[in-house]
Amino acid sequence: MSRAPTKAKADEDLPRADQAPGAPHPRETLQLFGQEQAEQDFLTAFNSNRLHHGWLLTGPQGIGKATLAWRIARFLLATPPAEEGLFGAPPPVTSLAIDPEHPVAHRIQALAEPGLAAISRSYNDKGKLRDQIVVDDIRKLNRFFGLSATDGGRRVVIVDAADDMNTSAANALLKMLEEPPARTTILLISHQPSRLLPTIRSRCRTLRLGALSPDDMRAALTQAGAELPEETTHLAALAAGSVGAALRLLNLGGLKIYAELIQILGTMPRLDRQRAMALAEASAQRGAAEKFELLLTLIEVALSRLARTGATGQAPQPEAARGEAEVLSRLAATPQRGLAWADLSAEATARARHGQAVNLDPASLVLDTVFKMQETASR
Repeated sequence: MSRAPTKAKADEDLPRADQAPGAPHPRETLQLFGQEQAEQDFLTAFNSNRLHHGWLLTGPQGIGKATLAWRIARFLLATPPAEEGLFGAPPPVTSLAIDPEHPVAHRIQALAEPGLAAISRSYNDKGKLRDQIVVDDIRKLNRFFGLSATDGGRRVVIVDAADDMNTSAANALLKMLEEPPARTTILLISHQPSRLLPTIRSRCRTLRLGALSPDDMRAALTQAGAELPEETTHLAALAAGSVGAALRLLNLGGLKIYAELIQILGTMPRLDRQRAMALAEASAQRGAAEKFELLLTLIEVALSRLARTGATGQAPQPEAARGEAEVLSRLAATPQRGLAWADLSAEATARARHGQAVNLDPASLVLDTVFKMQETASR
């Protein structure tokens, strides 16, 4: 299914909830870096004929969970069931890789594979992307399960992200997990599995994916066609092993924003108000909603790194901006100062997110947070 039978081609040009801005869709990413253990765990289950019907792929956002899900889908739909012949069972499969020229790979790429259904947040009648996966999205699977099985009799469902399901959608999916159709594999992608119903978690086998190493992240970014900066250590520090986060930083100028934030912190406790005003006003410009959201995230990162500096007695390495270590070490020279920054981090995050929810002026929100940072630096 994979949307193709029910979505017009023009709809595919709309932004997708399961695709990071500026990045290839996970179905187009044939190679997965840094997640060998998760792949091996799945292959072990497959080779032992103990393939669970429900799989929960967990880990931080942007580390390859969706890429693994589509990789598993290609593998399952392109690999016929093993049958024992005259010479015994065939050798175990050692890789999830499927030739890009395989018919299944072509059909998946074209969103025309009848054995695959992909569920993500959909558009409402007004053409607006919903903020949740709704029950009608899940109920579409009933028709999918009612279709005749394709070659090999397998069906695969990908839900990205399962965290986005509202209560009704989650309960509808739970029923499917409780009574799964034969030869069906349901792959749930979850950035925060604690948000899922405990009964959903208990009916799935978990594959945990970890943050990527700097080398794996560089390889993944190169595969995605990203233009890497000359200084990649700053990007690695801010992205924390997430390719998705790295692409967001690169596409929205996040490295420059964080560098400017560190420069402003470096003027504290006096504070260069002119630079602070310029940073705040930039976040309030028309069309700057994504940059505003990124700035709030980077402020949270800076506060977290300040708290960690105070707690450990040394600034995190590698630096996320030039001169960051000196600034953090000066402003969080003691465990008590680190605790003060940790308290501010919790308070500022809650205030900023509340301000967003009630549509307060972005520039005012940023300035309010910067002034709170100045107060903490002055203690």
